[in-house]
Amino acid sequence: MHILVTNDDGVTAPGLLALAQEMRKLGKVSIVAPDRNWSASGHVKTIDRPLRVKEVHLADDSLAWAADGAPSDCVALAVCGFLDEKVDLLVSGINPYANLGDDVTYSGTVTCAMEAAIWGVPAVAMSVNSPDNHLGLVDYGPAARVATKVVQSVVQYGLPHQLLLNVNVPYLPEKQIKGFLVTRQGLRVYHDKVDRRVDPRNRPYYWVIGDVPSGIPERGTDIGALAEGYVSVTPIQLDLTAYHAIPDLNTWVWGAAEPAEPARAPQPPAGPRQKTRARRQASSRR
Repeated sequence: MHILVTNDDGVTAPGLLALAQEMRKLGKVSIVAPDRNWSASGHVKTIDRPLRVKEVHLADDSLAWAADGAPSDCVALAVCGFLDEKVDLLVSGINPYANLGDDVTYSGTVTCAMEAAIWGVPAVAMSVNSPDNHLGLVDYGPAARVATKVVQSVVQYGLPHQLLLNVNVPYLPEKQIKGFLVTRQGLRVYHDKVDRRVDPRNRPYYWVIGDVPSGIPERGTDIGALAEGYVSVTPIQLDLTAYHAIPDLNTWVWGAAEPAEPARAPQPPAGPRQKTRARRQASSRR
């Protein structure tokens, strides 16, 4: 099996190395990843310039390829001809923070898997729910071994076309992880705000800041599974159609209805002067 490993944190990220080392137990591994951090980049496609790729060696001296494009660019490069050998499966990560709920639309980790699914390659996105500001101390070993189990299951059972798995691992000692739960996306709660500042030339600029996102730990969701100590496995499909809304939308009249007449603002009651003026105007019209 030929496994493509990538991420959105950059080719030298420790989570990618831990993942690649585990995947080598299952087959041949090729690494194509961004040459810098692209966290929260979403599903990007570079079409206005050429992409450049260079050979690098990771901390264990293994070969990898670093591209100057986005995470999804790296996947497209790999599956569309940069690699000579056909890719059988993609694993993206390991992201140091969880990708839950609406995070999947921002996450470069998840959109790597989306890009692979577009090209018909089975794909898994791996993230670990490590504490905030804990990057230098993250132990990726448990999440990497979870990835091995997930990939083994994907190989055994297969994935439907254009469906990927978003896997989030609780940051716990391996023996304390309770197991796997298949989940739906939960409700992520963001706390962002815009901080307006002024540079030395008196021009405004803006930082989007805020506390770490929280979420509602409802049972059956990815957020709830992590809160209970389980690995969350969320199947995600590329078809975003809201099928339940189609019958209602089919009852709409598209552009054919007459626009409603705008309501007139209520007028204050007329006083003595207004009444006298109105009588004079009526008399002049006679």
